[in-house]
Amino acid sequence: MHIGLIGGIGVAATVVYYQRLVAAVDRLGGKLDLTIVHANVQDLIRNNLADNRQAQARIYARLISRLQAAGADCAAITSLGGHFCFDETAALSPLPLVSAVAPLDEFIAAERLHRVGLLGTRVVMHTRLYGQLQRTRAVVLEDEIETLGQSYQDMAVAGTCSPAQRAQFLDAGRRLVHDHGAEAVVLAGTDLNLAFEGQDPGYRVVDALDIHVDVLARMSVN
Repeated sequence: MHIGLIGGIGVAATVVYYQRLVAAVDRLGGKLDLTIVHANVQDLIRNNLADNRQAQARIYARLISRLQAAGADCAAITSLGGHFCFDETAALSPLPLVSAVAPLDEFIAAERLHRVGLLGTRVVMHTRLYGQLQRTRAVVLEDEIETLGQSYQDMAVAGTCSPAQRAQFLDAGRRLVHDHGAEAVVLAGTDLNLAFEGQDPGYRVVDALDIHVDVLARMSVN
């Protein structure tokens, strides 16, 4: 299956999707057929903060049409924050749209995790991942959503994570576990690998990017 990715939101997350998808397909013994189109992260930020779902869905639909023209059989958005208009995009999309949220919910339930902490964009944290975690309870640091959300946005746009930002996110995860009873911390923002990769935070981390990549890799070889 030819996989189509909407990238650029942000660039660093797209690079990691590409790297991990190539590695996952290789482990499965397949050959990856992939096309990536570039979306504008500032458009996404503006529409996400304004909850302008239809505007962003129309942008995605145009990009997905380009993926279709390139021969892609399905499309995926390389951003959990970018999933805020998933249903609106699916209604306009000329290709099947592969969610990153649904398989995450299934994975968390299969792991018997009853309470997880969320880190990601402001909207992801405010809405507890759009209310789409049906089989577990999600907790956030309510008083720090704006601060953490701004740090996440700055990191995603820059494509790099400063030592101060890394310390902020690692500490936020620690408090979700120790103060709020989370059994694991879900990286519900695909750019959070910039902060957590290569780190041992002392608590369990579930990277939503990895769950999505696994789904796409298995689709690719079937």
